[in-house]
Amino acid sequence: MRRVLFRSHLPGTGAKMKTPAPVHAWDIVLVLLSLLLAILQTTTAQKNGINIYSLTVDSKVSSRFAHTVVTSRVVNRADTVQEATFQMELPKKAFITNFSMIIDGVTYPGNIKEKSVAQKKYSAAVSRGESAGLVQATGRKTEKFQVSVSVAPAAKVTFELVYEELLSRRLGAYELLLQIHPQQLVKHLQMDVHIFEPQGISFLETESTFMTNELAKALTTFQNQTKAHIQFKPTLSQQQISPEQQDTVLNGNFIIRYDVNRTSSGGSIQIENGYFVHYFAPEGLSTLSKNVIFVIDKSGSMSGRKIQQTQEALLKILDDLRPYDQFNLISFSGEATQWKPQLVPASAENVKEAKSYVAGIQAQGGTNINDAMLMAVQLLERANREELLPARSVTLIVLLTDGDPTVGETNPSRIQKNVQEAIDGQYSLFCLGFGFDVSYAFLEKLALDNGGLARRIYEDSDSALQLQDFYQEVANPLLTSVAFEYPSNAVEAVTQDHFRLFFKGSELVVAGKLRDQSPDILSARVRGQLNLEDITFVTESSVAEQEEAFRSPKYIFHSFMERLWAYLTIQQLLEQMVSTKSDAEKQALEARALSLSLNYSFVTPLTSMVITKPEGQEQSEVAEKPVENESRHRNVYSGPALFGTHSMRDRMSRITGDSGADPVLSKRRGWRGQAGVFGQGPGFPMRFGQLGPSGPIHPPYLPDPSHHTTWGAVLPDIALETTTTAPPPAPIQAPSVILPLPGQSENQLCVDLKHSQGLLNLLSDPGQGVEVTGHYEMGKAKFMWIDVTFKNPQLQVRASPEHVVVTRNRRNSAYKWKETLYSVVSGLKMTMDKAGLLLLSSPDRVTIGLLSWDGPGEGLRLLLRDVDRFSSHVNGTLGQFYQDVLWGPPAAADDSKRTLRVQGRDHSATRELKLDYQEAPPGKEIFCWSVEL
Repeated sequence: MRRVLFRSHLPGTGAKMKTPAPVHAWDIVLVLLSLLLAILQTTTAQKNGINIYSLTVDSKVSSRFAHTVVTSRVVNRADTVQEATFQMELPKKAFITNFSMIIDGVTYPGNIKEKSVAQKKYSAAVSRGESAGLVQATGRKTEKFQVSVSVAPAAKVTFELVYEELLSRRLGAYELLLQIHPQQLVKHLQMDVHIFEPQGISFLETESTFMTNELAKALTTFQNQTKAHIQFKPTLSQQQISPEQQDTVLNGNFIIRYDVNRTSSGGSIQIENGYFVHYFAPEGLSTLSKNVIFVIDKSGSMSGRKIQQTQEALLKILDDLRPYDQFNLISFSGEATQWKPQLVPASAENVKEAKSYVAGIQAQGGTNINDAMLMAVQLLERANREELLPARSVTLIVLLTDGDPTVGETNPSRIQKNVQEAIDGQYSLFCLGFGFDVSYAFLEKLALDNGGLARRIYEDSDSALQLQDFYQEVANPLLTSVAFEYPSNAVEAVTQDHFRLFFKGSELVVAGKLRDQSPDILSARVRGQLNLEDITFVTESSVAEQEEAFRSPKYIFHSFMERLWAYLTIQQLLEQMVSTKSDAEKQALEARALSLSLNYSFVTPLTSMVITKPEGQEQSEVAEKPVENESRHRNVYSGPALFGTHSMRDRMSRITGDSGADPVLSKRRGWRGQAGVFGQGPGFPMRFGQLGPSGPIHPPYLPDPSHHTTWGAVLPDIALETTTTAPPPAPIQAPSVILPLPGQSENQLCVDLKHSQGLLNLLSDPGQGVEVTGHYEMGKAKFMWIDVTFKNPQLQVRASPEHVVVTRNRRNSAYKWKETLYSVVSGLKMTMDKAGLLLLSSPDRVTIGLLSWDGPGEGLRLLLRDVDRFSSHVNGTLGQFYQDVLWGPPAAADDSKRTLRVQGRDHSATRELKLDYQEAPPGKEIFCWSVEL
């Protein structure tokens, strides 16, 4: 047994020093490593003397077409030659149009050439692998462009990258994605986004994965009826992680989402510099009934998390079927199995039975895609013969697989041929590739051959959400057989003008050239089929008026509509190349796409950009557009961080034994004062009915345990005996929920859910337009999920142990815990910090917080702030405590026990020590009134 002598004084009562506990070598190592880490963090920005002194991002969005210019200016402050690297992530659908470097006043441009010519001419560079490193797929939505150049001492280099893309409408919104990652503090950093939409901007919202409350001060948004300007211009201090750390917090995405005003007409025709674009997305149409067959891969490779997420998604998708829809399920491995012998209506009973079938799917065996697809078509053919498919209904086949065929017919070309011949243009096929073990090119051709599209599902915690989001895109067909018609004497070179389907939340886009002698008014007819009738939309547009609308130089870049037409034409030609069977036709399509790519300087899958460098360096590098099927990146778990986020005080406390013990809490640890047990001095919690600092106390006043200076007791020298056999004290747990009491900042109610199970209505306030529900499992003593639903804006936030999901307009956005988030949606601000605290706030509402707590009693936690804003109509399991609450007198024998009456029911309340999860782990010990529900 070892005796360790502590000499202690309470804060503010003397200057005696503590005798430190034995110091372990491992603790010293941890401290030294932590100091070293801090030093490294402050020197990262200057690691090689290359300093970025200016970084600007300028994006002009004119009628959905985005033209983005990224300019980076660097200087070499080292005494030797250093390598400067320009790195930028851009959207996958964007085409690079220009890149240049200015070194010592000399411009080194990037030249776009046919890919085969570039590879021949610079085969030496290609063989060394230099071309592969310039543009790489890096994520679900982005590609990374990177180029390096040697810079002499004191020399300056200017990098400029230009790229363009047509923003597509998805689930009711356009999305512009900008990536900011300078990797160091930048003296002049500025981002400007100008948006011009002649139809008028209906809503605009921003979201960032790096924004902090301090950085938000550098963000300004201006918006009128047709224009918007978003500017982000942070100072050096705003960019810093902290005053002590010179690293930048800017590392992530900045996203702008918006939509435009719409009517029930034939859309909007916009004209600029001899070209037109026709946007079509009418409002007010009823959803068509649909027949859908889900073909689900249950081979062995789908086992584990994949099949669980597929089941989770299907359960949600089945709930979204409408009663007038028909559906069936086919699961396959080595053999295909149908759930029902025919399509069945999506009645409540059938959906419930289908859910049971889905829940029972087990993954094992090989992959027989051919037989499963033919079985799906045969089911539809039989239903068609028996006239079970309603007239004018939409029929969809949705295939989900994670691997290439291994059983039955395994030749991809023959499977594609078999499926196309069987479908024969009657149904639409959508293919989802789960992960990177499946040939995306195979699925893409399979889908495009049959009037659908392919999508990759990334293996991640939100895979189920990706599946649900895809289904939402095709869940609501509004029109079939859509055809655009223009006067032949008015237009030429028109892009695709016939579409099999139009879905809710999407948009059909047609572009073309105006003929030299075109009329003053451009008219268009759009024909389509509804549930019961054919419909024709008629639209007219004045050429002169439209040309005048696009003359604002601040918002418009020259000839943008011509480039939009070229961009759209190239994208459609590349798709046609995938689905065509004729080699001659494929060559003709390729030749036309290549010609347009070269004429308009687009880096596409058919072209390459050759980047020249100064003499004495590698003379050239080749940048090429990545192809989706070649991007076989796999998720890699990096493992836990070596160093935690504890402060230096936490480190030292382990060495010295000074835990910063709070005298209020010392009673629990066995400390005894001069006059006996703690609690007899003036700092002890007042008896009810006594006067507190501001008068009578009701509900009962509890002092702040962190307040030390009111204590007058002095600890004598004491000796603690430690032994390895002594049992550790039971850890203090965090309660299920901590509720602040209105008007009493010192008091908090700790609620433990000991008798509540399943779905709970935690609080509902019609006056605030907010509802909070949760699913609590007593066996696990934790929430499985918590939902917060707002009426205005219509938005739902679901927190689960894995992630946070924000749903708006049927569109899901998933965020991992402790992933920085800053988003403003119609006045509602959503923020999440590195500690994993998500706050939902607006000026006139109660602030609601959600937390993934990983301290003692880990799990989801709910936080409430500004509770005085609750209306008189608030109710629910927790909301009831914000109605009239009556506190009874303290128990005669024990003043730490009281009764409180809520809505006619009595609850026992006990003053106990709990962990406040509102503080960073391991939390802060507090006294609160504890109630069990």
